[in-house]
Amino acid sequence: MKGQASSSYKGAVKFRMPTAQNLVPIRLDLDVDGQKFKDTFTWNPSDPDSEIVVFARRTAKDLKLPPGFITVMASAIQSQIADFRSLEGQDMYPGERIVPIKLDLRVNHTLIRDQFLWDLNNFESDPEEFAKTFCADLGIQDPEVGPAIAFSIREQLYEIAVQSVASARENRISKKGRRGAEYTPVSKAGSTGLDLVKLFGHKSSVVRKRKEWDVYEPIVDLLSSEEVDALQAKEERLTR
Repeated sequence: MKGQASSSYKGAVKFRMPTAQNLVPIRLDLDVDGQKFKDTFTWNPSDPDSEIVVFARRTAKDLKLPPGFITVMASAIQSQIADFRSLEGQDMYPGERIVPIKLDLRVNHTLIRDQFLWDLNNFESDPEEFAKTFCADLGIQDPEVGPAIAFSIREQLYEIAVQSVASARENRISKKGRRGAEYTPVSKAGSTGLDLVKLFGHKSSVVRKRKEWDVYEPIVDLLSSEEVDALQAKEERLTR
């Protein structure tokens, strides 16, 4: 995959998503009077809060959900946006690092498993464009797969960014009075971040070395209706 030139941020930057578009990944898993609703999407934290209720009302109307979903949905969205906004203005240290991103998704009849390295320092990266290219390269036809991949990437990057803020805060407290303390971010998996420059130079947001293709080889399976039904039944049992 052709890389994108990255902008280097060795020092502290103010919290934001480490992507070109600063969007909040929103995940809804709602239950109102026994009726369930799940959805994932992104939200611009700069949009006025009045848009949240408008969105909830429109969604409930379009999907013919009971009116009780409107308040619950708006509250869930507002809470996640508030969590994101509470971090704005705080320091984070992306450094020149790469972090592992893992995909383990089932979208309709398509099962996707993959892992790759993402440049946390590239604030020009585009998960949606990556997902579009990923689907084109692997011949994935389902139009819902690309958005699901992009959301999964954004959700993982968001968690890593949150951890970066927490680590920067702890580092500042423990190293108070010392300047130039080395900061080592922790990935979602809890492992130490890797030095991107030493491994690959100033390259793209996504890295997949030829010698690691066997390890980082994407797996895409098309499931039968029976296999999908079995997986859905298993997922329902696990959520009870």
